[in-house]
Amino acid sequence: MASLQSLAFSSPISHCSHQPRSIPVGLSIGAFHSSASSSFNGQSLHLPRSSSPKVSQTNKNTSRLTIMMVKPVIQFIQGIDEQTIPDVKLTKSRDGSNGMAIFAFNEPSVFDSSSVVGDITGFYMIDEEGVLQSVDVNAKFVNGKPAGVEAKYIMRTPREWDRFMRFMERYANANGLSFVKK
Repeated sequence: MASLQSLAFSSPISHCSHQPRSIPVGLSIGAFHSSASSSFNGQSLHLPRSSSPKVSQTNKNTSRLTIMMVKPVIQFIQGIDEQTIPDVKLTKSRDGSNGMAIFAFNEPSVFDSSSVVGDITGFYMIDEEGVLQSVDVNAKFVNGKPAGVEAKYIMRTPREWDRFMRFMERYANANGLSFVKK
């Protein structure tokens, strides 16, 4: 079993205010597609065909490609980023065909905003490739007050495992996490 642990005792990210963010649907470099799957509703999302990435001319002989990157975030309520950094435990089958990630959030910020914004609708991991989601979310209560959230994300194919690991690498780099193999 392996886990990702925070390098710092207190993260400056946890002190940020809750601001909804606009998340681009996707980013494609090189090949462009006329449609993509939306993981939120399982419905097709039709994107207009584009001829090329946006290139800005700085002078006659040079051009510059501008690429927008999305900070990887976790959300329990769509549009509201979770500020608490989780402990993550990973398991993988011996043959590498499937695996599971368990996210443990102690005193998550979602409880601060859920009374104003709405209920927890799932577990969403968002980066520049898109959205990974799960509905396997459980809240822990101590003396009638919310104390934590545990979310599970199951990967059933090596492709899903690779996609999850790309998200986790981005999320770990953005939030000061390190990989510890046990």
